[in-house]
Amino acid sequence: MTLPIYPLAAGTGQLALSPLPGRGGFENELADLEAWGPAAVVSMTTKAELVRCGSGDLGPRLIAQGIAWHHLPVPDFGAPGPDVIAAWPAVSAALQGHLAQGGRVLIHCYGGCGRSGMAALRLMVEMGEPGQGALHRLRQVRPCAVETDAQMAWALGE
Repeated sequence: MTLPIYPLAAGTGQLALSPLPGRGGFENELADLEAWGPAAVVSMTTKAELVRCGSGDLGPRLIAQGIAWHHLPVPDFGAPGPDVIAAWPAVSAALQGHLAQGGRVLIHCYGGCGRSGMAALRLMVEMGEPGQGALHRLRQVRPCAVETDAQMAWALGE
């Protein structure tokens, strides 16, 4: 496997972080992602990042395989802007539904740390985990999860 995937339990399913599929070769890393068996993938990268890494058709390729794809672009080291904030409640509800049914959800950004960690932490908190306990569990599998104060504030709903 060339795509590193960092899973942890969430609900009765698995929530995972990963870097952007394509940084180490798109076809191989897409195959790794698909083999992991996610019900849904959330891309926190911008369209420019996807294109730059040869992953511009990630969403359509996932959808063609029956994997739900949510694109919530946030600039590197950033926190969600108004469009992502508006889209989040519906995306969160869908992801929680997958996890409650024992499904797998993968969230990626460019490096699999800040933005993806921020979204995973927010999801864990919305599923009822206390913020600091969820952050501790998340950082046990991905120590770099959530990189900035603004990301932490959004993740914790502050």
